[in-house]
Amino acid sequence: MFVDTHCHLSFPEFDQDRNEVIARLTEGNVSLVIDPGINVETSRKSIELASCVDFIYANVGLHPHEADHPVNKDVYNELALLAHSPKVVAIGEIGLDYHYPGYNRSAQHEAFRKMLRLAKSLDMPVVIHCRDAWEDMLHILSEEHHSAMRGVMHCFSGDTVIADACIRKGFKLSIPGTVTYKRSLLPDVIRSVSLDDLLTETDAPYLAPVPYRGKRNEPAYVRIVTESIARIREISVEESAQGIARNTIELFRLPL
Repeated sequence: MFVDTHCHLSFPEFDQDRNEVIARLTEGNVSLVIDPGINVETSRKSIELASCVDFIYANVGLHPHEADHPVNKDVYNELALLAHSPKVVAIGEIGLDYHYPGYNRSAQHEAFRKMLRLAKSLDMPVVIHCRDAWEDMLHILSEEHHSAMRGVMHCFSGDTVIADACIRKGFKLSIPGTVTYKRSLLPDVIRSVSLDDLLTETDAPYLAPVPYRGKRNEPAYVRIVTESIARIREISVEESAQGIARNTIELFRLPL
């Protein structure tokens, strides 16, 4: 059983062949997929897709790029309503992204804190996007910390020191297809942590693993990520897959 904890299967890039992509999941033994929203519209689409496919679940979120300007309170109200949908299992993706020029730090911080508080009020895990913002990310998580805080660092890109800091705050690390790239720091991270701290994802349609790099990514390729983790940790693919599936089910409180 392979698990993709983060793929945007509801995005327009899959509109022409979504059913075929889903069929390839079944053929490839990918038995669990989580589709995150990045704003109100995409959160709705994630929920719609999840309602049609038993093994697909949804997240409700506000991506930091969506929060680079002050967000109307109606957006937060709508996201809170959507979060009560039966197939929603987390709040995300949310977070901070300082990679591109012109970002609004204060607006991103405000949105991130509000979404963390929404997750707390619903006792849900959070799915965090962090790019070039680790210091502020960890600071906000410390200030907003509560005993039930939990979640995942989506598409983890930090080093072993950041990995340890995230795990100590109650977060798992989600490994994407970039683990197959030559300059990736992820092999060192994967060796330094417990298998219990790892999840797998594709972030499809982005970040396709080798040998598909540069092409549209799809959730069936999560098998390559799982195999990479097994090779790096020197364990069997079966042990890697079973451990990651167990971690996913426990974190998101999914039915067995």
